[in-house]
Amino acid sequence: MGMIPLAGTSFAASCSGAGCDNQGPRATGCETASVSTQRTIDNNSRKAELRWASGCSAAWVRVTNNSSNSLYNSYGYIEKYDSAGKLIRSLSIRVPDTKGGSDWSNMLGGASYYYRVCISFVGNEYPMKCSTKF
Repeated sequence: MGMIPLAGTSFAASCSGAGCDNQGPRATGCETASVSTQRTIDNNSRKAELRWASGCSAAWVRVTNNSSNSLYNSYGYIEKYDSAGKLIRSLSIRVPDTKGGSDWSNMLGGASYYYRVCISFVGNEYPMKCSTKF
């Protein structure tokens, strides 16, 4: 006979730190591992949030389209830096075209790194905007 978990039962995340690099927050359980928004940047009604899961020591970018104008393709980025300020890795996700649409990138991990999120547009319509590092 199989076991059925009780409501409210929590499961440990399947990755931690740099072991979470390029893995999805939902698939690994990090999406619910003490998550907080550390930085937010807005660029022409496209929002990027730096999401940090302290239970996994990993970060990702969540993007939301708050504009009714879907003419411009835009992307959200999560960037990982070492203590000397050198860019280690970057991941991106396309911002949904529909107003209110939201999506998120895979993660970058490690508590000894710094992270920031950015929003950019294809072409030269608007300059790239980035948050401060966390």
